[in-house]
Amino acid sequence: MTAADLPLGLRLSAEAGWNQIPADWQRFLDLQPDGCFVAEYDGTAVGTTTTCIFGSVAWIAMVLVAEKARGRGIGTALMEHALRFLDERGVATVRLDARPMGQPIYERLGFVEQYRIAHYEGTLPAAPRVASVEDATSGCWEELMDLDEQITRTDRRRLLRRLFTEHPRNVRFIRRDGHSCGYWTARPGKKTIRIGPCIATASAGPLLLADACHRHAGQRVSIDVPVANEAAVQWLESHGLTAQHTLMRMCRGTPVVEQVECLWASSGPEKG
Repeated sequence: MTAADLPLGLRLSAEAGWNQIPADWQRFLDLQPDGCFVAEYDGTAVGTTTTCIFGSVAWIAMVLVAEKARGRGIGTALMEHALRFLDERGVATVRLDARPMGQPIYERLGFVEQYRIAHYEGTLPAAPRVASVEDATSGCWEELMDLDEQITRTDRRRLLRRLFTEHPRNVRFIRRDGHSCGYWTARPGKKTIRIGPCIATASAGPLLLADACHRHAGQRVSIDVPVANEAAVQWLESHGLTAQHTLMRMCRGTPVVEQVECLWASSGPEKG
C-alpha cells in the first residue's frame, strides 16, 4: 500500500459501513508503511489489510474486500500475506478483533478466541463536569503510556503518541497520590466520535467515562468494551448507549493477557 491507495481504503471501509476517515487510513500507513497491503484482481485493486508491530506483538486490521470481488479467496490471501510478513520479522503474537463473518477464516489460520467485545453506539446525555479529570499535557504522556503498557501488556507508545498528537485536547486523565490511574482520548469518525482507548482502575473508569460524557454531550459516539468488564457495560447502558454488534478478540502465537477489568474502551478493532 502507498499513499495512492488511501482512497481505495476509504472507499472500501465506507462500503462496509465502517467509521474510518482519511486521517485513520493515513495513520495506518504511517505507523507501518512496509506492512499495509493491497490485493488486485484482474488488474484492479479490490482489497486491503494493515498491520502494526508493537515489539513482539502485532495487530492485523482493515481486512476489506470490495463486495463485487468477494468469494474468490482474496481476504484469505491478504491474511496469509500479512502473516508471512509478521512471521518473517519474528513477531511472537498476532492479534485481531474479528467480526463473526471473518472468524472462521481466522480460526483456520491459527487464531484462537480470547474474549468478546461489544460495540456500543448512542448519543451521550448532558452530564456535569468531573472536577478530578484534567487535560493531559505532553509532559504527562509518557506516564500515561507506561500505565497503558502495564494494563495491555503491549508497548503501544507509537500508536498512543500519534493519537495524542493528532488530538491533544482530547487527552484527559486522573492522577491520585502523585500517580496516573487512568486516561481517555477520542477522535472523529465518519459516523460517530470514537471514544477510546480508555485505560483506568476500577474507581477511575466511571469518572473518565463521565468526563467523556460531559465533553461530548449531545454527540453520537461509539465505544468498544470487553463484555467481561461488567462495570463498563453497565455504565454505557445506563447512559443510553446500545450494543450494535460484537467482536471476538483473537490471538495467534504467544497469548497476551490484558487486565480486562481496566479496559474501559478499546482503541478500536484496528489496534486493540
